[in-house]
Amino acid sequence: MTISLTQPGQFVVGCNYWASHAGTQMWSDWRPEVVERDLQALAEGGLQVLRVFPLWPDFQPITLLRGGGGQPREIRMGEEPLPDTEAGQAGVSETMMERFAAFADLAEKYGLKLVVGLLTGWMSGRLYVPPALEGLDVLTDPLAIQWGTRFVRYFVRRFKQHPAVLAWDLGNEVNCMQAVKTRQAAWVWVSAITNAIRVEDQSRVIVSGMHGGLDIWTTPMLGELTDLLTTHPYPYWTVHCDQDPVNTIRTILHATAESRLYANTSGKPCLAEEVGTLGNMLASDAVAADFIRACLFSLWAHDCHGLLWWCAFDQDHLAHAPYDWNTCERELGLLRADYTPKPVLVELGAFRHWLEGLPIAALPERTHEAVCLLSQDQDQWGVAYSTFVLARQAGFDLVFQYGEQPLKEADLYLVPSVRGINVISRRRWLALLERVRQGATLYLSLDDALLSGFEETFGLQVQTRSKRSSPARFEINGLGAFEVQAGFRQDLRAVGAEILGREPDGNPAFTCYAYGKGKVYFLSVPVERVLTETPGAFHRQEAQPFWKIYRCVASGAGALDGRVVGKNHPLLGVTEHPLAEGERVVVVINYSPEALEDILVLKPGWKVGRVWRGVVQAGGIVRVAANDAAVFTARRAQD
Repeated sequence: MTISLTQPGQFVVGCNYWASHAGTQMWSDWRPEVVERDLQALAEGGLQVLRVFPLWPDFQPITLLRGGGGQPREIRMGEEPLPDTEAGQAGVSETMMERFAAFADLAEKYGLKLVVGLLTGWMSGRLYVPPALEGLDVLTDPLAIQWGTRFVRYFVRRFKQHPAVLAWDLGNEVNCMQAVKTRQAAWVWVSAITNAIRVEDQSRVIVSGMHGGLDIWTTPMLGELTDLLTTHPYPYWTVHCDQDPVNTIRTILHATAESRLYANTSGKPCLAEEVGTLGNMLASDAVAADFIRACLFSLWAHDCHGLLWWCAFDQDHLAHAPYDWNTCERELGLLRADYTPKPVLVELGAFRHWLEGLPIAALPERTHEAVCLLSQDQDQWGVAYSTFVLARQAGFDLVFQYGEQPLKEADLYLVPSVRGINVISRRRWLALLERVRQGATLYLSLDDALLSGFEETFGLQVQTRSKRSSPARFEINGLGAFEVQAGFRQDLRAVGAEILGREPDGNPAFTCYAYGKGKVYFLSVPVERVLTETPGAFHRQEAQPFWKIYRCVASGAGALDGRVVGKNHPLLGVTEHPLAEGERVVVVINYSPEALEDILVLKPGWKVGRVWRGVVQAGGIVRVAANDAAVFTARRAQD
């Protein structure tokens, strides 16, 4: 099968690679016999793709000679003038290019495809740049951009015909090389490098390679200039994610939620390009394997294109920086120094072979029922993250967009935890209300925002606003009592809204209001933002079931009516994938470290078809192993 990083429904497994004997010194300490043994072991483990790194100062070892007054005089390689060759004029080492050619040939020999991180100037906490560029702002300085562009053009030209090269990555986490101050400067750098690649090779995917994309390096900008966005979803490093055990729902859904956020807001596919647990201080080898198994199924079910582990080999024997500096860089491998595989590699290989055994070549895109609209002045990632988890618990799927992007069509719009005075522009807000007027449903939760047209939109009138001195407590009809650490309280009077939940003194907390042909649900507390900041809020037995509010809204909107399969357990997630007329693939994922059983509710006229994983009985009883999945087809009974 042809491997693709952007083909819908296709999924690759792989890892990030540095040679087992040398780490970042693999090119200067080149040992092809060790590299070949490495690649053979990774291929035998079931991997398909390696992300690899031609270290920038090794491959472009240019120096800057200066004249009087310290003025720049000439770029050379050490003391030698640049050779009058194509490589020399690009400042590129022919020796290193020959070594990379040998490496690519070995990858081809063992059936491994390469994602090449072109400008690898940042790696594992250390900055690596050519001597000529030391001390410069390498992402904005004209000299650095000039020589970086020359390197990229020559490298791509040299290897664009090599069959092992799958994609060009801008570089490893280039947004960590320098604190770029403006979005315009970030755009200029990405544009320069992507254009340099495309001048030489129009056939391969360009991968962003970024560590994040919610600040200066925005997802819309990366979607404009590259073909594939990336996430590096390490729970330890990502805000809001380092709260719960790695084998529980919040942490498992980190990679999926972040990847879908990047894909939806950029308009381009997204790959979980670096995933790992950062060693045994955070999770045992066995728990890490459980974590990665659940991550694989979750990413696959949400069209996230693949997972690359960080990294291939343990590096605890290396004495040079960054391994001498950073303890977290030493025990991250899929294989130990003696080449014995860790359980995570076993899971990656098993998943790849399970996929290849399916009777379908690619998983159709999942259905979704809602759009999560992220507003300004809020913690967009944190709110998006908890909203995604709540929707999974409630039994429906969503896509993301920013409030200032053109409104996507949906029957249900979630506008969670709005905050501040710049929630959404007037024109976008009116477009949203027009969708509701025509029959859609809107849910909005409040985190001390100032909203215009509040009374006519929500059927509520604000009497006063005050800061809370104690948690907000309220009870919702049929759902029970809840408590939230909200900052402010609006004293509200219903002027048409139906009150579904109240605070103890009767103040409306959860309401529904008819708006044209649609409905507007209002929640007076920022559930999503608070849950993002609360350890154990989603998986503990005593956790408040806020997901029931989401299910109430989705049911009231009729958003669940199109679903073929319903579930009850909040730690199971269900996705549906239309396969053919009258048939869907159903993926039930267990986001818990315990085996779970549930009774699925099949839509009248539908029945369980072929079971490809797990135990699914004709009556809808499903049994899913810990951190695993059940996969089956559902068919119309008459088909």
